[in-house]
Amino acid sequence: MKLKIRRYRWSDLDTILALHRISLAEVGLAPGDGVYYDDDFPRIQELYLACGGDFLVGELGSRVVAMGGLRPIDSETAEVCRLRVHPDFQRRGFGATMLRALEKRAVELGFHRVRGDTTLNQGAALALYERHGWREIARRQVGDLVVVYGEKRLVPQEGDHRRVVESADALES
Repeated sequence: MKLKIRRYRWSDLDTILALHRISLAEVGLAPGDGVYYDDDFPRIQELYLACGGDFLVGELGSRVVAMGGLRPIDSETAEVCRLRVHPDFQRRGFGATMLRALEKRAVELGFHRVRGDTTLNQGAALALYERHGWREIARRQVGDLVVVYGEKRLVPQEGDHRRVVESADALES
């Protein structure tokens, strides 16, 4: 079954908040651990949509099984936030599908680069970002967790034609 990706609607709020909490619990994390919080969920319109970003959900049939947001950092950079796939639907490529959709949407919105973070104990997320051309830019100890920060250039700098083609191909696949 193919994942259908659409824009967030206010009626999705309870579903995506539950998806967020289930996904964190699956890797031993919880809101309030110093890294993960969930106070942005009631403010998706304000923090993601109204300021030039976006928030997408992935559905199988009528069930939301994946999500991810784009939050502007500056005029060239958006943060990929809340990339989650329900544990019952992982290992089917839905995380990769959602990440590609977010990267494509970032380009459509005029961003040249995306950034994001995850923790060392989220091996699947780290592997996903690495497979899709993200590079680690920093690590920071936050309580008992090591937070890994990464980024990916979506629109190449002048003189970097080869990466344009690779980025465009990646967004189409």
